[in-house]
Amino acid sequence: MASERKAVELEHFLGFDFSTQSAKAIVVDRNRTLVAKCHVSFAEDATLSKKYPGCVPNGYVEDTRTGTVTSPTMMWVEALDILLSRMCTQGVDFSHVVAVSVSGQQHGSVYWRTGAQRMLNELDPKKGLLEEQLNTAFAVRDSPIWKDTSTSQQCQGLEQAVGGAAKLAEATGSRAYHRFTGNQIAKVSQKMSRYYARCERISLVSSFVCCLLTGDYAPIDYSDGSGMNLLDIRPIDDTGEGGDGTKRVWLQEALNYCGPELAEKLGTPVASNTVLSRPVSPYFRRYGFSPECRVVAATGDNPSSLAGMYIREGDIGISLGSSDTVFVWLPEAKPGRFGHVFVSPVDTRAYMGLLCYSNGDMTRKKVRDNRAELEKLSEEEEAKRWQEFTEYLDQTPPGNNGNIGVFFLEEEIVPHAKGVARVTAEGKKVGSFVDRATEVRALVEGQIMAKRIHAERLGYKCGPGTRVIATGGGSKNLAILQVMANVFDTDVFTFSDPEAAARGAAYRALHGYVCWSASAQQSAAADAGEGDTAYDKVISEVPGTMAKAASPDGAAAQRYVDLMKRYQEMEDVFADEY
Repeated sequence: MASERKAVELEHFLGFDFSTQSAKAIVVDRNRTLVAKCHVSFAEDATLSKKYPGCVPNGYVEDTRTGTVTSPTMMWVEALDILLSRMCTQGVDFSHVVAVSVSGQQHGSVYWRTGAQRMLNELDPKKGLLEEQLNTAFAVRDSPIWKDTSTSQQCQGLEQAVGGAAKLAEATGSRAYHRFTGNQIAKVSQKMSRYYARCERISLVSSFVCCLLTGDYAPIDYSDGSGMNLLDIRPIDDTGEGGDGTKRVWLQEALNYCGPELAEKLGTPVASNTVLSRPVSPYFRRYGFSPECRVVAATGDNPSSLAGMYIREGDIGISLGSSDTVFVWLPEAKPGRFGHVFVSPVDTRAYMGLLCYSNGDMTRKKVRDNRAELEKLSEEEEAKRWQEFTEYLDQTPPGNNGNIGVFFLEEEIVPHAKGVARVTAEGKKVGSFVDRATEVRALVEGQIMAKRIHAERLGYKCGPGTRVIATGGGSKNLAILQVMANVFDTDVFTFSDPEAAARGAAYRALHGYVCWSASAQQSAAADAGEGDTAYDKVISEVPGTMAKAASPDGAAAQRYVDLMKRYQEMEDVFADEY
């Protein structure tokens, strides 16, 4: 027994995160304690920046004339070897890693050419690095990524093909968006048909990394697949075939529009906790991986962040960064006009609501500085400006004396609109408020009220036991968090780990491995990730990663009940007029 316990204690779990600007890796043990971490910046790494100078400083190449944004697929291939080499230099012993999973930037697509599967199958550590063995593996060498806005024609065509935006959202969880993979594939199929014809497999960024790890084509998972406008997120009853009633399939009408033979090119989607049939490729023995190391299906960075932040039913996660993001756990899918509904990455019977906002920290800074364009500030000056911002918030009462504002300095996603509107307590539209303090509070309250309103439209319910979990740079401002606590009328916690997506990948590797081990004992519940193998049973909160930062003031919270109704009406009119 002691030797078995010792073996379990030595089991490690590896999570990768391939984001827009970097590749990261985190290793944790059975207790989710951090063992090691490492990252490679695409723009700052000496090898990558020299080979791909067009990707400096952002990690991608942008054509502002067409809205096309891509990243070199081979850059990601090379980054994996660089990352693992650095970790070996750090002293990481990969022989202890029993399972690995991946988080990848959502919506990006990789196009494997005919014959690439054989190249993957024959990966050999004696033949050189991955870049040397896979240099001719791609039909399209530059992968479209989530920042691409060049697919307006394809978005319109897709919505028409399935019967309208509402029908597409009902089936796939979202109306058509430029960045969503189905529209990117349709563009390749329609405008680069010769290259599309040469392609035998299409991966998401997340499943692409799993292809490298297993040395074979890896399936797309339900959760990341929900960000494609191609997966039907509604479960089908497969219990008669021995299934658990959570199976998802591609939406045929969408496939028909986006490209010929697309179902074959995408492969069969799988549940996010699926342990793939092939273990880690023999290629990775060069780094010390065991031939028994398992690979758990990859997912997108947003779903992976939900997994890494311990968001459970009733919680809402709010990331306050350059752009703001809201994650919610949903027991059922209620897709709407705005926002996205994905299959949950940790419970195939549940869903994840996602809201993305263009107007995040950059807009807060512009209002803070009262400038249309930001200037580069020293660290000391930056801190001083934020202190002034906080003082403005403190000078005004919750509810802002009835003054409300919409500040869409960048073209907003939720809702689709741009511009600024200000309304006084009397309902009068004004060009400016009486002072800077009123302006700052109107901005913050409007942004936070919008997040609650939009989350509730997706089906989220704020009630007893609800936690707001805040992360990102803006979560360091306690005055903003106090507004958040009052608007949501619940406690706000801050999440201290900035690498939630990579940590989520490591946690999902652990969860998938536990489900896989239990399913070997013929447990149907284990296959579905239920009972003792449910995600929240396997992955409990690690002490010290979460801290209560703000609690609601009852009287202040009450003021927002009516204020939110006014804000919602104002925003709806503003969006309709755009």
